[in-house]
Amino acid sequence: MEAPARRPLGASGIQVSELALGSWRTYERIPAEAGMAVMRKARELGINFLDDARYNDETGEAPMKTGYSEVVFGELFRVSGWKRDEVVLANKLWWEFWPEQKAAAELDGSLQRMGMDYIDLGYAERPPAGLGMEEIVHDIGALIGAGKLRAWGVLNWKPELIAEAVKVAAAQGVEPPCAAQLAYSLVRRSPVEDAEMAKALDAAGTSVVASFTLDGGALTGKYSEPGAKGRLTEHPNDEFHRAATKAAGDLRTLAERHGTRPAPMAIAFALLNPRVASVLFGATSPEQVAENVSAVDVVAALDDEAVADLGKIGQR
Repeated sequence: MEAPARRPLGASGIQVSELALGSWRTYERIPAEAGMAVMRKARELGINFLDDARYNDETGEAPMKTGYSEVVFGELFRVSGWKRDEVVLANKLWWEFWPEQKAAAELDGSLQRMGMDYIDLGYAERPPAGLGMEEIVHDIGALIGAGKLRAWGVLNWKPELIAEAVKVAAAQGVEPPCAAQLAYSLVRRSPVEDAEMAKALDAAGTSVVASFTLDGGALTGKYSEPGAKGRLTEHPNDEFHRAATKAAGDLRTLAERHGTRPAPMAIAFALLNPRVASVLFGATSPEQVAENVSAVDVVAALDDEAVADLGKIGQR
């Protein structure tokens, strides 16, 4: 299996593996041994881009209401063989407790829970009412200057907000956002493929980190099994999930024709977009990590006809 290549993360000078391992709703829900196996397999296969986030406990068993996900991530990271300087580590600024808790306090809390000194990439979520771009850029620039961040990105921002961030960053002498984490899949072409978003990303020199590329697992076809449970069962009427479930059959047919499985074929679609620096995925087993990383081999094997066939799936 070919190792994921490194791609530039905007103009930051940071090189990331074209596949990124996420941790959303994962490690605190599976045994520690399974979490270690997932991380070790990712390291073994050449992934250097890890994504963590603070979120509220959903198990009812965590010793803290919010952020236990970061504690578990940090513990697993340290026992899984990773060296801090060999990975690019991302986390989020949610602004959930702003203005009482500003960017520095929020990041400090995450660093403390993770047991880390700095984050390579901090994604800023869409700002709440009252939080202006000047304050966002100023505070993030201060965190970069203090060595607690190497670079910053944005999470689910609209094109006009990205353009505003670039303008304000230039005025303040702060580097613009190098990455935009956006949902992107065979059935979620917007906003990544929208002309306005492409213009904003290109003007900013911002790379896409594609998330939700398997649409909560729908594109793997797993929801065709009786009694299947997962994200889609929580939102059965979501239009994108319905479209993904419908597209899953066509994707499976194409994957079988090329000797692979639906998940790596769906990931290959996102990797083929030149604006994408990395595709973010979660996994609960080392086998799932290996299957998703095989998307690299799928991309290398696809000819022009197969790429065209893939691009037709789920297109509306």
